[in-house]
Amino acid sequence: MPSYSELLAQKKSLDAQIAQAHKAESVQALATVHELIAEFGFTAQQVFPWKPAPKKVAAKYRDPDTGASWSGRGKPPQWIAGKDRAPFAIA
Repeated sequence: MPSYSELLAQKKSLDAQIAQAHKAESVQALATVHELIAEFGFTAQQVFPWKPAPKKVAAKYRDPDTGASWSGRGKPPQWIAGKDRAPFAIA
């Protein structure tokens, strides 16, 4: 049975081999991707589809009793519906 130090040396050697193989294969994979993109004329949106992040609207009104807030867009919540909005405005 190999000793602890021998096993650590083997592990270090294997880690180096793994890193080298990973680098070589990733270079080949990237070359393949570039070839396919050039061959088929893919765009970046087709290869890496993304949607823009929805813009979050800042709150304009806050209920002092519950701490709930409302941006002023859409249907007003019950705590402000039909009331004067000035006292609830966030300064």
